[in-house]
Amino acid sequence: MAAKARTTPASGKAKATQTVLLTLAAGQFLMALDSSVMNVSIATVAQDVGTTVSGLQGAITAYTLVMAMLMISGGKVGALIGRKRAFMIGCVIYGCGSLTTSLAPNLPVLLLGWSFLEGVGAALIMPAIVALVASNFAVERRPAAYGLVAAAGAVAIAVGPLIGGVATTYFSWRWVFAGEVVVVLAILVLARRAADAPPDHRPRIDVPGAILSALGIGLFVFGVLRTSEWGWFRPKAGAPSWFALSPVVWLILAGLLLLWVFFRWEERLVARGREPLVDPELLRNRQLTGGLTMFLFQYLVQMGVFFVVPLYLSVALGLSAIKTGVLILPLSVSLLAAAIGIPRFRPNASPRRVVQLGILLMLAGGVVLLMALDEDSGAAVVTVPLLLIGLGMGALASQLGAVTVSAVPDEQSAEVGGIQNTVTNLGASIGTAVAGSILITVLTASFLATIEDNPAVPASVKDQANTRLVGGAPFLSDAQLTAALDEAGTQPAVSQAALDANAKARIDGLRAALAVLALAALSALFFTQRIPSNQPGAARP
Repeated sequence: MAAKARTTPASGKAKATQTVLLTLAAGQFLMALDSSVMNVSIATVAQDVGTTVSGLQGAITAYTLVMAMLMISGGKVGALIGRKRAFMIGCVIYGCGSLTTSLAPNLPVLLLGWSFLEGVGAALIMPAIVALVASNFAVERRPAAYGLVAAAGAVAIAVGPLIGGVATTYFSWRWVFAGEVVVVLAILVLARRAADAPPDHRPRIDVPGAILSALGIGLFVFGVLRTSEWGWFRPKAGAPSWFALSPVVWLILAGLLLLWVFFRWEERLVARGREPLVDPELLRNRQLTGGLTMFLFQYLVQMGVFFVVPLYLSVALGLSAIKTGVLILPLSVSLLAAAIGIPRFRPNASPRRVVQLGILLMLAGGVVLLMALDEDSGAAVVTVPLLLIGLGMGALASQLGAVTVSAVPDEQSAEVGGIQNTVTNLGASIGTAVAGSILITVLTASFLATIEDNPAVPASVKDQANTRLVGGAPFLSDAQLTAALDEAGTQPAVSQAALDANAKARIDGLRAALAVLALAALSALFFTQRIPSNQPGAARP
């Protein structure tokens, strides 16, 4: 009996920490779910709320922008009012946003609920998650905890199309957001078990710094997100032009300039003995900057892959959203296996070696898919590459959270959480924009070159194609292109030539995008020396 009494408290504590971990993972899952769910339901949602596809894409952009702009300030608010309280307040705001979105009759209400309220809630929740892992788990257990939390976010992105496809096909997209409200209520109940490390002092919010950082990050991210519409340097046809350049150039430059002013302001505050929004010393921390750099590359490649692969499956092969989601599941399975398995079975593995292995696996997956894609390849071609990429993502997820947080004292974990999530948003935005831009550029060039070399296509049609596609050719399925050609009354020989050129151009564009993502993964290897070779808390050899 005595032995049983002695083991019961430990067992209860273990169950409590497991509950806390699942609660935080559920929060991370929700934060990442919305965009991937909505991407497969854009046309349906746009019709239901009486707007266009472009209007809904603007709402998606606004959601990303709000998160990116407020993430650093959200981390500081957590340090001010307590990480647990910030997490729970963020959940309440996010739940209100989800409820508003599920009932939205029009675009303005959708923007209020999804883009603004959910974005503000996420900016409070995500930095708090990083800090709560640090305050609820011992140093040696943090890699496994961060691995599961990060894996939950990546899995949400992977299974989002499946969830969205099922909900939109058989029920309504509104059910997804209504379901989020239920999940938020469950999280609020379970989050009471989380321990919150009390702050050493009551920090002050650097309001000018918060404004400068929000504007700088917002302009930069907005510029990157608009590249597909406006072009990187030369304005696309019909796009605005500022001094003969794309507005993207000026937005990115203005964002970088404001961020430079922000860091000068922060240094000035430190010199005067006042508390900054972000301590400039943090960015001189070799281990922290190494972890942040890896986060940037991970999300750049990750979101680029999640952009390219669904396009191939749903557009090039014409598969439904449900089938597309099922085919992406191998990535989720291997990602979870690596994120949970590595800390469990190799708890003392070198973080640097694990990160390098993860990058190599992501690189291998991208290269295998790049080599296997052709006009005759089917859906099965993505299985092995996605397994490799998932293993690589899971390996990174199992280490990077612990690497960044262990680089600073626990009281700065919320601040690091804000910076970390800002970097991941930047990586995700850049990855999607670069993959999309390269894909469309190469697709357009390939399509026009193939049409130009085809003698069956009249010269007048070639001239029209060159004129109309100067701003970029759309990524169309065979069914979509056939419908457009039939509506235009195109001759059968010309239609077939266009279909053949489009099939070839799609593959060329996808390959080019994958090649750029593989190059990004390869580049990440050169920055891994900043990752420590020992686990946090482990003695150096």
